[in-house]
Amino acid sequence: MSSPQILYLTSSWPHDKSFGGQLRALQIGRALQSVGQVTVTVIGSDAAPTEVIKRTADEFAVEPPMRVNVEPNRGLIPRLQWAFNPRFLNVHGCVVSAADRERLLKRLKDFDLVWVLNSRTPNILNQWHWPNSVLDIDDLPSAFQRTVSQNGAGLNEKLKAGIRMCLLQRRERFWKERFSVLSVCSEADRQYLGGGEHIHVIPNGFERPAVEPVRNLSTPPRIGFIGLYSYLPNMEGMKWFLRECWPLVKAQVPDARLRLAGKDTDGALKPNAQDVDALGYIDDPADEITTWSAMIIPVRHGAGTRVKIADAFSRKCPVVSTHLGAYGYDVEHGRELLLVDKPADFANACVSLIRDQAAATAMTERAYAAFLEKWTWDAIAPRVWAAAEDALALARAPV
Repeated sequence: MSSPQILYLTSSWPHDKSFGGQLRALQIGRALQSVGQVTVTVIGSDAAPTEVIKRTADEFAVEPPMRVNVEPNRGLIPRLQWAFNPRFLNVHGCVVSAADRERLLKRLKDFDLVWVLNSRTPNILNQWHWPNSVLDIDDLPSAFQRTVSQNGAGLNEKLKAGIRMCLLQRRERFWKERFSVLSVCSEADRQYLGGGEHIHVIPNGFERPAVEPVRNLSTPPRIGFIGLYSYLPNMEGMKWFLRECWPLVKAQVPDARLRLAGKDTDGALKPNAQDVDALGYIDDPADEITTWSAMIIPVRHGAGTRVKIADAFSRKCPVVSTHLGAYGYDVEHGRELLLVDKPADFANACVSLIRDQAAATAMTERAYAAFLEKWTWDAIAPRVWAAAEDALALARAPV
């Protein structure tokens, strides 16, 4: 029997610069290679560098990318449709061209399975029903709005987010109708969608290091953050940390430095604060992270799960996170990381990891053991296979 043909639709090039969405795109694609022949189609607004396309084509079959065009919902009728018609697809104000969409729909019949990464992509493609499919939901739009309704800057922002949350929840109820199988990043997200046998949990993870990491702490001490700085939850969380927490850390450890790594940390959005080093994108941040006394994850808005948790655990870097920053991970405060939400508590947690290296090291050893068991991509791959096989079995079942 020939291998299944799998069309893999993603908004991130699997071999683009590293960030959470790209890492999941690459590793899900690699896991699917064990199920069948994978063909990648990227749906995005930005043209990729030639080297990124080449590296992707060296590992996968690649279809021509589909460019996304801005098409905002102007006027009363489109806005009313967005609000009250859950089958209205131009939710994001952008679509692919009619020619690209037609080309894709003609190709669907050539594949046994369609794997769609993130819930935005099928709407941008303006297609309601996806037979023989898996929708891999890296975050839940309504869950994001729920966090804004809880932690927004003011009453008006919170009320608007609450309304958007309710409207998006109506749309999410139709996912089971539109797709054969759903996958989410955590059991909490699975329960949020109502559970059921055709919703699979595929956690975010990180590659197992070739050599067990060894910490090489700097003097003066460093606290670090890594991530796409222009991503709103990251930027909002860091602004909160710099405003509310960093002065409290400096009051106790005057020579401490804050290191920001990741795309756009050194761009126009970079913070202007005392003893903050904006490093920008680092192709391999391993040597940098080994010098940190703690990695901070001060996320207060967002949905899905943060790759940063698995990243830090894989490098034996101590973590201080908000509860939302560690959402979806089976972790406990004081066991694998420190979980705190109030500014003074967050600052004191950072200081404690700087001052008590024995406790910090013991915590990282527990986190590393948990990472090897649950959050390497080798450990996660069987979950990808199970979701794919579920969709393939449904396609083979008699009607």
